[in-house]
Amino acid sequence: MEKQASSIKHPASRIKWIAKPVVFLSSLLPAIILTWQLLNDELSANPIDDITDATGTWTLRFLCITLAVTPLKTISGWNLVGQFRRMLGLFAFFYASLHFTTYIYLDQFFEWESIVADVAKRPFITVGFASFVLLIPLAVTSFNKMIKWLGGKRWKWLHRLVYLIAIGGVIHYLWLVKADTQRPLTYGAIVLVLLAIRVYYFFRSKQKKILDA
Repeated sequence: MEKQASSIKHPASRIKWIAKPVVFLSSLLPAIILTWQLLNDELSANPIDDITDATGTWTLRFLCITLAVTPLKTISGWNLVGQFRRMLGLFAFFYASLHFTTYIYLDQFFEWESIVADVAKRPFITVGFASFVLLIPLAVTSFNKMIKWLGGKRWKWLHRLVYLIAIGGVIHYLWLVKADTQRPLTYGAIVLVLLAIRVYYFFRSKQKKILDA
């Protein structure tokens, strides 16, 4: 009993048993609210647009939150925040999957010829589809067995695709709205700031290695 009590008091154990479930449920909450609104007829006269907009927006938000984990850890020195990165990245994929499913099922009714034509002819769908496809291998390789199978270095290189995916998500949103660009440009600014922080610390670490050599 004493060993169990001491392990729960340890910071890593608190994250496992308290913080992680809270983050998980909080991340799932937008989908729960959206489902409730759909079942209770609380969406607008065009519920498909509402679902598409909500799932797409939450995908972009979770991409930004996932990208923020490493800069936050680097700046604050709070290494335990890294425990949430994988979960948050998988939630980005979860909402992207809902967004994609809404399009191919509720909007297009699995009419594949129409979907292929749409992807080819409409640039914002082309970019969005490409970003979703790039997100799939990141989700598939987010588990410990896949990390060991790929090796740490190859896994890190693969998961750097998240930068390209986030940029693609912003472009997808920007080309979709056309006129009202405030929200996609805000997300674009957030992504650029997060990438700039990473670039800054990358070159600073390189410079430090050179000076220490």
